[in-house]
Amino acid sequence: MKTSAWHGTEGSALRLDDSLRWWDQDTACTVVMSQPSIDPDLWETYLDGAERSYRKHGVEEALNRKAIQSGEDTVLFWAVVDASGRMVAGVRAKGPLRCAENSHALVEWSGRPGERAVHKMITDRLPFGVIEMKSAWITDTQDRNRLLARLIARSGFQAMPLLDNQFCMATGATQVLDRWRSSGGVVASTIPATPYPDHRYRTKMIWWDRRTFVQHADPDQVSKILMEIADVGRRVQRAGAVAAGMEML
Repeated sequence: MKTSAWHGTEGSALRLDDSLRWWDQDTACTVVMSQPSIDPDLWETYLDGAERSYRKHGVEEALNRKAIQSGEDTVLFWAVVDASGRMVAGVRAKGPLRCAENSHALVEWSGRPGERAVHKMITDRLPFGVIEMKSAWITDTQDRNRLLARLIARSGFQAMPLLDNQFCMATGATQVLDRWRSSGGVVASTIPATPYPDHRYRTKMIWWDRRTFVQHADPDQVSKILMEIADVGRRVQRAGAVAAGMEML
């Protein structure tokens, strides 16, 4: 029987022997942190959910499923599964970024005001490690959407210690990023919004710094983040591997 373990070299090599799973009491769901190569069926279900969500809002081209289908640029993905076995939310992480051009943000600001600033902001942080959260989606169950959004907003903190990265970034419409701020994300106010994927949206960039997030996050999110980091760390260490930087926040 395989166990979950971490194997890392050169910063970007992360391989789980099996997925990590835990119960989230707030949403009454199971959170699965995995990789496309070890959970191909779950990965397909995650992509199906993302595609439905993006299509509903008429922006399925922004997902570009064909480009991400292989999972080659996805170091980790999260699936949130309810008691009935239905996936109700998900997100993926790409990276650690090797250069600013690896980030999809440059596509979103291409030829628009702020493009150079986006490039510089990413490049300046690369020496400290940067992952990019992408393709987040949540079902339309109104009574649970807020809690699911807060759960997804914490996901990057489970990846950053595993990869020994200090920074996590994402882009999104301003109304979406308002939800993600709860976990300590700071919107890059100096970078103008871009109309991506189309004129209906004002997309901004948001950053998390695992060394300073407690200054910006909601108190209840801080406690949950710290508990989840510790829990993921214990699970990895019990599997006989120690992730570099796991003890560092």
